[in-house]
Amino acid sequence: MIHLFFDASAASSGSGPTYVRNVVPHLAARTDVRATILVSSVLRQDFQDTANVSFLELPGDSAWAAVRFARAQCVIPGLVRRSRADVLISAGNLALLRSPVPQILLSGNALYTSERFFQDVLERRHYGVWLDTRFKAALAKRSVRTAQRTIAPSWSFATELERWTGVSTLAVHHGFDRDVFFRDSTVMPDELRFQLDRKTDELRLLFVSHYNYYRNFETLFRALPLLKARITDREVKVFLTCRLQPGANPGSYRPDAAAALVQRLGVAANLVELGSVPYHLVHKVYQACDVYVSPAYVETFAHPLVEAMAAGLPVVASDLSVHQEICGDAALYFPFSAPEVLAAQVAAVASNRDLATQLSSRGLQRSKDFSWEKHVSQIIKVATELALHVPA
Repeated sequence: MIHLFFDASAASSGSGPTYVRNVVPHLAARTDVRATILVSSVLRQDFQDTANVSFLELPGDSAWAAVRFARAQCVIPGLVRRSRADVLISAGNLALLRSPVPQILLSGNALYTSERFFQDVLERRHYGVWLDTRFKAALAKRSVRTAQRTIAPSWSFATELERWTGVSTLAVHHGFDRDVFFRDSTVMPDELRFQLDRKTDELRLLFVSHYNYYRNFETLFRALPLLKARITDREVKVFLTCRLQPGANPGSYRPDAAAALVQRLGVAANLVELGSVPYHLVHKVYQACDVYVSPAYVETFAHPLVEAMAAGLPVVASDLSVHQEICGDAALYFPFSAPEVLAAQVAAVASNRDLATQLSSRGLQRSKDFSWEKHVSQIIKVATELALHVPA
């Protein structure tokens, strides 16, 4: 039986906790694996030890990446040794520089390799984000070169990591469990239910994301007047899982310019700002909408695209290689900086029932290709191969 030590201590917000919550049940179901999982104090309360999965809590926290990285280098090696694990899996983009056992790095932040992102941040004069991301990128690059094996969640990002670091990278797609995603039947809070109730015949677009720069909200907003000119027989609404107010979203991205753009374009009435929706309820948001859109200019895996396809929504996405890898022929695509093409593609779906049905059918089938059980099995296979080749 192989013993894996998962360092998930950096998974405190966003996709990190979602990853851990999806992976843990599949580790617990295995009879050939023992796992020790290091989590933050925020996440520790969500888990109970099982027969073959135990949890450790990393005490303390810091907003400073340098402090977190230095603490990890000092504390985690001792925890790994005491656990007597065979392989360390570092799940937060950063590796131990001196791991006591073979190490697999799960690398999943495409911002570190994106010059488009750095240019965007400089144009917004958000120098703190630029500096912070550059620093983290330097640590991430060194981590890739330190770990015995690096795994990316898509072939597109694996190729980018190889270009960036010169290190061979394996792609293991993230998973999706349809039964788990749709099983929650909790009654929605009144405010959310009221926002999602259809009051008129309207075309509903959905974009699931906290506000940030790289998801390129501005192109979506610029497409709205053009889309309204094409679709005149019903209202057009865009549902967002964020709010365009300072301090209303995780992270330090500033939504002021995007909010001002909405006012200049006169499309405020076409936006429904749901704010952050608990993950166990987000499937109800997909089911209440008609088309999923993603104008992102950089992405690593794009898990909401899989969720949208599983919910039967036609997808219109920017023509990133990772979007095409995930969706294939189950989506229509547009250049990320071309709102006029985005508007035309959405209008094509909205006005052609056969096209919408075809995309929906393809998406449902495509979503079945992603499995957390398959993901965990592939990770364990790589770890086992590493452990077997450790010199006695």
